[in-house]
Amino acid sequence: MVPSGRKHSGKSAKPSVGDQAIRAYEFEQEDKKDLSGSEEDAIEEKTSTLEKHGKKRTSAVVEDMGGEVQNMLERFGADINKSLLAKRKRLEMYTKASLKTSNQKLENVWKIQQEQRQKLNQEYSQQFLTLFQQWDMDMQKAEEQEEKLAVSIMLSFVAL
Repeated sequence: MVPSGRKHSGKSAKPSVGDQAIRAYEFEQEDKKDLSGSEEDAIEEKTSTLEKHGKKRTSAVVEDMGGEVQNMLERFGADINKSLLAKRKRLEMYTKASLKTSNQKLENVWKIQQEQRQKLNQEYSQQFLTLFQQWDMDMQKAEEQEEKLAVSIMLSFVAL
């Protein structure tokens, strides 16, 4: 929906910077029209002298400002470098601390697991030893019964 009211042509009401500069130049020309020849020459000499000095002053001011800007940029760059260096050092410290705690935790877990494996191994060894001793006693009993059986079979053959 198009808003009601005046339609704008798209140009702003303010004159552009270029238009203002042209008008300023035209104003100087209009002032010169009212002057006589000698007055016009005197104004041109003053203007040319001012322009020469103005250019020198302008270039000196620009150089000074350029130097100031350069100094500001160098300080800004130095501040950024200091900030980045500080952040890098903090990151290194945090990384080292993190690695240290991670290594300590891993070593602790490794130690606990090693103790648990050793304990389990001891329990298994004890159970195996007990089982082997039981088996050995059973084997001795079986041998004794075998000998008794062999003796009783021999006695029964001899009795016959």
